[in-house]
Amino acid sequence: MNEGVTIEVPIHFTTGQCGQRVLNAGEASPAMVEPGTIPRLARLMALAIHIEELVRTREVEDFASIAGLGHVSRARVSQIINLLNLAPDIQEAVLFLSPVAGERDAVSERAVRTIATEPDWGVQREMWGSIHMQTGFTEV
Repeated sequence: MNEGVTIEVPIHFTTGQCGQRVLNAGEASPAMVEPGTIPRLARLMALAIHIEELVRTREVEDFASIAGLGHVSRARVSQIINLLNLAPDIQEAVLFLSPVAGERDAVSERAVRTIATEPDWGVQREMWGSIHMQTGFTEV
């Protein structure tokens, strides 16, 4: 007969919504994870890149199909996709924004959408810099 195999995995329980216990098997303990959440703007930038890749590789027919699959309006998909009009260095800065400890992000999506409408990357960089000055934000 075969002997049993023992597998050891670090397990961490957290409290989820409504006080229910949530098992986080194999994840780092809270002391090892940087506090805060990923900013909404960074998640939207990553989503824009992912959507563009899906359409480019023809896994999805078009942005209207994405809107239907995601149960959002075509206008909202356009707002997200327009983040790809940002200068590459601004896109990178958005993707690597510091985690948010409070309820509000340091940089608003609306302000960045305004920057994305500017076709000149030099002007975009100036606008991005002014957002940093207004928010006290110090990254790139």
